[in-house]
Amino acid sequence: MTSVAVVGTGLLGTAITKRLLEKGFEVHVWNRNPARLAALQELGAHAIQELHGAAQGRQAVITVLRDGAVTANVIRALGPIHGSTVMPMGTMGITEIRGLADQVQHQNGHCLEAPVLGSKPQALKGELLVMAGGESALFDQQRPLLEHLSQEPLLVGPIGSGAATKLALNQLIASLTHAFSLSLRLVQQAGVPVETFMAILRTSALYAPTFDKKLQRMLEGHYDDPNFSTSLLRKDLRLFLEEATAVGLQVSGLQGLDALLEQSSGGALDDLDYCSLHELTLQSPPNG
Repeated sequence: MTSVAVVGTGLLGTAITKRLLEKGFEVHVWNRNPARLAALQELGAHAIQELHGAAQGRQAVITVLRDGAVTANVIRALGPIHGSTVMPMGTMGITEIRGLADQVQHQNGHCLEAPVLGSKPQALKGELLVMAGGESALFDQQRPLLEHLSQEPLLVGPIGSGAATKLALNQLIASLTHAFSLSLRLVQQAGVPVETFMAILRTSALYAPTFDKKLQRMLEGHYDDPNFSTSLLRKDLRLFLEEATAVGLQVSGLQGLDALLEQSSGGALDDLDYCSLHELTLQSPPNG
């Protein structure tokens, strides 16, 4: 039986663990709060009591942690990695993942970045979009594992390529959601029926499925049970801005969206679904 470790059992990490258990893997799990592992243990997962040495005997160590700094610290705590492959699936910066790959190598391990697009529903069905970065031989070695999580995992290039691709996609999540929110607000204020607007939009080249996915949440103000929170969207947008600025891109248009999202920092919207930024696009009651 193939043995893997999943480090970080939040929404996505838990779903990945359940999927791998269902597919017959031996899964060892870690969370900084051990009480959160109980439900996974009932399903057959093994709790990691001590990070040091936890990579030994594992084909892969999948990390699903909040950011690059936390991931680096947790990986460091593993100590010697004994030739296992570390696969970070959380979103981090290009510079961060390159530094982490060097760190893993110094710990006698291999690194294959594998950020994903999708969350709990896609993970449970094995339909995540995996954009891997690293050596092709290492990707081929880990592909059978990744194919349990993704219908067609892709190697997009060397280390850093996966992070760049994921940040580019998450920037689109932020920009599309913001743009849709503004358009929705304007037609509502003008008295245009939402369904009339949507009927036109759906038949146009401007349509994106995410609009319908988030429409009812926005109309009803229901943002509970998020698959991706506002705070994480803000974090990823800032990573994109940092990386884009570093390569000389003009990002002034996105800086306004960053400032808008900053208004939710530490507030009630932070832990809600990211489309709650819709609440930020109406600053005050309309005139008149």
